[in-house]
Amino acid sequence: MKVVFASPARYFTDAAPIGNGRLGALVWGGVTSEKLQLNHDTLWTGGPGNYTNPKAPTVLSEVRSLVDKGLYPEATAVAYGLSGDETQSYQPLGDIDLAFGEHIKYTNYKRYLDLESATVNVTYSVGEVLYSREHFSSNPHQVIATKISANKPGAVSCTVSLATPLDHRIRVTDANEIIMEGSCPGEKPAGDGNASNHPPGMKFCAILYLLTSGANGQVQVLNDKMLKLDGADSAVLLLAAATSFEGPFVKPSESTLDPVTSAFTTLNMARSMSYAQLKAYHMDDYQSLFQRVSLQLSRGSNGVLGGSTLAHLPENISQDAAVSDCTVQMVDCSRLNELNNSEKPTVDRIISFRHDEDPSLVELLFQFGRYLLISCSRPGTQVSNLQGIWNNETNAPWGTAPHPNINLQMNYWPSLPCNLSECQDPLFDFIGSLSVNGAKTAKVNYGANGWVSHQVTDLWAKTSPDAGDPSWALWPMGGPWLATHLWEHYSFTMDREFLERTAYPLLEGSASFLLSWLIEGHEGYLETNPSTSPEHYFIAPDGKKASVSYSTTMDMSIIREVFSAVLLSADILGKSSTDVVQRIKAALPRLPPIKIGRDGTIMEWVCIYLLFFYLSK
Repeated sequence: MKVVFASPARYFTDAAPIGNGRLGALVWGGVTSEKLQLNHDTLWTGGPGNYTNPKAPTVLSEVRSLVDKGLYPEATAVAYGLSGDETQSYQPLGDIDLAFGEHIKYTNYKRYLDLESATVNVTYSVGEVLYSREHFSSNPHQVIATKISANKPGAVSCTVSLATPLDHRIRVTDANEIIMEGSCPGEKPAGDGNASNHPPGMKFCAILYLLTSGANGQVQVLNDKMLKLDGADSAVLLLAAATSFEGPFVKPSESTLDPVTSAFTTLNMARSMSYAQLKAYHMDDYQSLFQRVSLQLSRGSNGVLGGSTLAHLPENISQDAAVSDCTVQMVDCSRLNELNNSEKPTVDRIISFRHDEDPSLVELLFQFGRYLLISCSRPGTQVSNLQGIWNNETNAPWGTAPHPNINLQMNYWPSLPCNLSECQDPLFDFIGSLSVNGAKTAKVNYGANGWVSHQVTDLWAKTSPDAGDPSWALWPMGGPWLATHLWEHYSFTMDREFLERTAYPLLEGSASFLLSWLIEGHEGYLETNPSTSPEHYFIAPDGKKASVSYSTTMDMSIIREVFSAVLLSADILGKSSTDVVQRIKAALPRLPPIKIGRDGTIMEWVCIYLLFFYLSK
């Protein structure tokens, strides 16, 4: 099962992703040069922040008053005062660059991501020499491994180097190691993406180790920064990386971790093994997750037996026999088509899907989604960000920050139905960190109990509203929506210990905030005020654009789900008599019902306003 590319990558999005949850790379697959664009999941700008706003209660009171008067555009304007600071930004670690020479004439180029082995392979021919490169990111040994080989002895030659857009220094040791040390900006880069104008933040180290085979292979050091390999039979590259990240509550300047020591410790364990051993461990680990689920889809209507199929059969052939023979032929034909399709560039298969609904492509995309989750979220790593763990920019769109207004949840929706429950562990660890910072935000900003988190967050578990437009920045339902994943995990696993020790305390804290956030409102209902529908505007009765009102259906649906999860959990754990549970039982009947609009659709807002999209990602 392969994602196939017809040529080397021209853009970041053309490259093939590999990852072990912490260390990721995008393989470009060039011929004259190869690039592995590197990422480490903890390499972020900034440090722990103050996610409270002492002025927020006064602004909140004014916004609520304007909403009660039906002055929604005015409430939207005042709600800017509830904004917090921007999130920090996920940074690229750098690149492994391999230069093979100029003006290489090659044929038979192939590049593919093998989902069953979690390897990226590149092959091509130069004259009579067949070159191959294989890449994978090992979770058991926490390294990226590359093997370069040829079918002719002494044919492997290249220049090897490391690069990064971040502040750094590079040195070479022992003619087979390149060490790159550096630091992230202490604050998010400005719009120009220049990382050099900021105080140092998170420290990092990447070490690239080169191992060659062949009697005539030679390695030279160039400018104390690069390695030049000539005449080897094959070469193996191992990359280990580490940062000084010591948790979301520790400032980079106060970290006691030395990334150089950490990277060398990891590398020393990996290079004590052969490439074949590293790959075997990698395969065992990866396939223990990937092989849990298979998906096989039948052909569509063009591959289904119909009544007319039997109408023209020879008279001396029974219908039962004919059906059996025809079915075998059709299955064989289907498998042949799928085999042929598996060698086609995947982009061509996507384009042709419009007129040929190939079910094997659907299977491939399904398993590709599972592959990405396995590759970017493992126990002990950070939560999957807006781009998993892959990013090539110092000032990437939205900082590649996790967005709990749907994107972060979407990353983890496949984890349970696709039998990857362990991949949720980083999400639960992250929710725990959000609950710590979010308790401060809830108390100071809103005078509320429990914990809250808004529409966007980052490595440092930011819980305050984002800076900017309330249509997306002001949304305190991010934390509650994330909390529903805790109950879903228990529902799938029936892990009572998880429910009692991890899920219930976080769910109860989220419910406590929601009970504080709900206020007396219209027609005797409890309401959320202010309330937004993330990244959406509506047209107010005066014809003006607004985003702030009260009791959106999204708010109420999430609140009901959290309250229900707490009640069910409390019943299982024998906590049904607690104050929180009793308050939830009293609040549930007072939540406004879902309304149906004149067009038969569910109304997102309590009045009939014109909806249009604002910043949908």
